[in-house]
Amino acid sequence: MSVPPGSIIVSDWHRCPDSREFFSKILHKKRRRKFGKTGVGKSALAARLAGLDLPKMHYETTGIETTVVFWPVRLKESGRVLFFRFELWDCGESAMRRFDHMLLSCKEKVDAILFLFSFTDRGSFDDLTNQISRITEPSDRVVKLVVGTKFDLFMHTDVTESDVTHFQEVWGLPVFRVGGDVSAGLGEVAPLLNALAENLWHQDCMAASSVSISPQAALRETSSEIIV
Repeated sequence: MSVPPGSIIVSDWHRCPDSREFFSKILHKKRRRKFGKTGVGKSALAARLAGLDLPKMHYETTGIETTVVFWPVRLKESGRVLFFRFELWDCGESAMRRFDHMLLSCKEKVDAILFLFSFTDRGSFDDLTNQISRITEPSDRVVKLVVGTKFDLFMHTDVTESDVTHFQEVWGLPVFRVGGDVSAGLGEVAPLLNALAENLWHQDCMAASSVSISPQAALRETSSEIIV
């Protein structure tokens, strides 16, 4: 089960005046700063979370592509600000079928997994259960979140809100909705990035308490690897 949104961090802090000092580090002229290489075929979701321009043409990832995303949050209890560094690993589905070792390589030391489906593709939604069962084990200590893409194309949706609600009740996993232009600002990506930060911080604190390590030591520079 994931952590309830807003239970650990201030979920709307990106809208508060005192956050500007920190978000200015990842913004330039009201748009996200670009960290690392660009134009190397990042997935649409990874590009969206990083504030990059969306790919103009669809293509399948041929191997593993990585995207770095920086995101600050404020803890509710202490008021402390944490700066997270997310490293997103985008794995091509065909490549993973051809090379079995790729999935094992991606899962090694991974901190979270994002399971994706498209609101315009019913088959991708129905395949979520297979994805989760194939990629994870009940004993895995990783954060699991689900993301529905193309939510802006509501006129063509094949997945209803009742479908999403039923899935969340059965699997106990939150579903996040993304779609539209990246120029929408921080508001669209904040819920998902906040959820990642909140769940990963909670996971680190729980791991630290089980071995008597302080949460500060467990932070590990708040750097996390995430499979997309």
